[in-house]
Amino acid sequence: MQEKTNIPEHVAIIMDGNGRWAKDRDLPSAMGHKKGAETARTLIETADKLGIKYLTLYAFSSENWNRPKEEVTNLMKLFRHYIEKENKNLSKSNIRILVIGNLDRLPDDLKVSIKKAVESTSSNSGMTLIIALSYGGREEILHATKNILNLYKEGKLEENELTEQLFSSNLYTACIPDPDLLIRTSGEVRISNFLLWQSAYTEFYFTQTNWPDFTPKEFELALLNFQTRKRNYGK
Repeated sequence: MQEKTNIPEHVAIIMDGNGRWAKDRDLPSAMGHKKGAETARTLIETADKLGIKYLTLYAFSSENWNRPKEEVTNLMKLFRHYIEKENKNLSKSNIRILVIGNLDRLPDDLKVSIKKAVESTSSNSGMTLIIALSYGGREEILHATKNILNLYKEGKLEENELTEQLFSSNLYTACIPDPDLLIRTSGEVRISNFLLWQSAYTEFYFTQTNWPDFTPKEFELALLNFQTRKRNYGK
């Protein structure tokens, strides 16, 4: 990457196209997800080397629970294997791990693996890797709204104290800056219920490349494209 100025502080990625990648090669979808996990590992290393402070990966949406049971079961096993395997490597790289979403729906063994990974990397001061798992933007907004309503009912909040900052502090992403750049692979041009509140002024980058084929070089091209944009925030 030639130009390293104006690197986005927070990059979010919708990792789409694992199934299409596998179908194009007459492979089972599980192979696409496995290859996609390998791509994620490479992109995490690349983002860290480039100086990105926050990287959010959309791994499994709240709508993905509607997929065939066997596929969901295999994905849960893959997530647990990946988190357990990569925990030490990420910790050695001083990377902090956070997981956001409705984690109550996850299998117990996966929840245990997530808790260990989050706790063991909590003191790391390098890049923060946020994994969106069982995540839905609308569900997150409802969750925040219910928290705020409870504060109001308990007399801990006055109506005039409700601000954007307060609302943001009740989201799963509290203490995480809004994404500067959101990348989606596989040719789909929508954000699919991902970081709806947080993406109000996010720059978007769409590519036809399926996620398993998304290379560090193409990632750098997305960052270079971001650097050409002028962000006015409505001014």
